Amino acid sequence: MSGEHDDVVVEQPKSFEFTAENLERAKAIIAKYPEGREASAVLPLLYIAQKQHQNWVPRVAMDYVAGLLGMAPIRVYEVATFYTMFNLKPVGTYFLQVCRTTSCWLRGSDAVTEACKRKLGIDLGGTTPDGKFTLVEVECLGACVNAPVLQVHDDLYEDLDARLTEDLLDSLARGVVPPKGSMIGRQTSAPVGGPDTLLTLGLDGDGHAA
Repeated sequence: MSGEHDDVVVEQPKSFEFTAENLERAKAIIAKYPEGREASAVLPLLYIAQKQHQNWVPRVAMDYVAGLLGMAPIRVYEVATFYTMFNLKPVGTYFLQVCRTTSCWLRGSDAVTEACKRKLGIDLGGTTPDGKFTLVEVECLGACVNAPVLQVHDDLYEDLDARLTEDLLDSLARGVVPPKGSMIGRQTSAPVGGPDTLLTLGLDGDGHAA
């Protein structure tokens, strides 16, 4: 069975069902909603399905979710095709999402995108021949204070530039996943040079008595 998304023919698997662990997770989510409102759980269930199936949602997974929720399959298709967080075709082992919204753009997201394209030899929407990387641009990832930001699956890598982006890609290519967060050692969202308040009150940068 095959299907289409973004004009690309996708070979669809013939069956899908949640693992025992994921089925329990799904049941717990469904139980949060009143009787007759189970369809409200469609988004988290699709997310679980995507995580289970190499980060994309095949049609049989949508049908499976529809069955669990008592929904017409077309209604699940409508949800999955509306939200860009769901991938309807296979993606690379590392799914790279470069934020291009205002804060990231002003802080150099174009350089991050170009570094990915140059290093990986692919364009936006492309996947490397070895299947390791897929590259897309997305809108705001909600980490504007540490812009520019690149999301790898669910993890955010912040404070990037072209060189740091290439270093990140080199690590991922070796199968080494760096710690998520700031790539310049920033403490959460503190100023780049470190905390700069309370220092005049006899406290050091860690909030301890000087």
